[in-house]
Amino acid sequence: MRTERKLTRRLDRVFARLDREPERPAHIDVPRMSRHRAVLFSSTLAFYLAIVWAVITTSWLVRLDWRVMFFRPYQQWPGIHAFLDYYVVLGQRGPTAVMVAAWLGWRSWRQHTVRPLLTLAASLLLLNITVGAAKLGMGRLGPHYATVIGSNEMGLGGDIFPSGHTANAVVTWGILAYLASTARARRWLSALSAITSLGVGLTTVYLGTHWLSDVLLGWAAGLLILLALPWFEPLISRAENALFALRDRLRERRRRTAPAPAAPLAPVALQPLAKTAEPSVPAREAVASARASRSPVHLAPGPHTARSERAPLTPAGSRRPPHADRLPRGASQAARP
Repeated sequence: MRTERKLTRRLDRVFARLDREPERPAHIDVPRMSRHRAVLFSSTLAFYLAIVWAVITTSWLVRLDWRVMFFRPYQQWPGIHAFLDYYVVLGQRGPTAVMVAAWLGWRSWRQHTVRPLLTLAASLLLLNITVGAAKLGMGRLGPHYATVIGSNEMGLGGDIFPSGHTANAVVTWGILAYLASTARARRWLSALSAITSLGVGLTTVYLGTHWLSDVLLGWAAGLLILLALPWFEPLISRAENALFALRDRLRERRRRTAPAPAAPLAPVALQPLAKTAEPSVPAREAVASARASRSPVHLAPGPHTARSERAPLTPAGSRRPPHADRLPRGASQAARP
């Protein structure tokens, strides 16, 4: 319970801090190519070229590759095979790019800037160009497709040198540290991305999909891209300004083409209705008097005779007057004269 409460309080503090940043923070510094960064870039580039030369000349590094391959780590420790099958996904370009882009997109929306997304796009573009060109140019085969024991397997149409999983893990998770807003967050994210990329590279060696030298070159390739990003910051800034200018032009065009709002109608003064005089006679009495004023309607002309004044019944049970030319009921036709 105490652990859950502490975690809840920390999350509340984080979201409260984010809510206080409705606009682009002014304290975020854009990294520049400093002297320290230039030295790191030069050292990493030298290490990159040394790995390539060691593999091309079939040096001790190639022999180490074959020893690790014959060791077959996936057979030595089969219990972690299932876990590492899922862990290696952290180096695949599609899933990792989607996860990191979702986080950076939310951050861009909160800070009213598209620089994080543009930086991610620029790093992935550099990754595809540099690592893809190196893979196709050197054409090295992987351990599962090796043809001659002890050879460097270069120029045979492969595409595993350098390791794309390792380089992608370095760039994708390292971009979070590159875009960190504080020095403390940058240190923690740098350590986290280094551990993640190191684990992804060793996982590919464990699974037997890459040589050890592939992983070393993949680490160097990803680090070179992160160290070279400050050179592309002016281009990223111009692209951001161009996007905002395009947005403003589209908004202005929508305002011009939008139909003008209709003029509001003038208010009409409503006159109170005149009160009608209430009838002094209730409705039922008025209906009764109207019925009483009607003249009586008789079905037959003449005055209405009383029951005692009516004609007596005839023997046949009728009050009709007798007729000389008619015979009573029951008489025969022979009796007619």
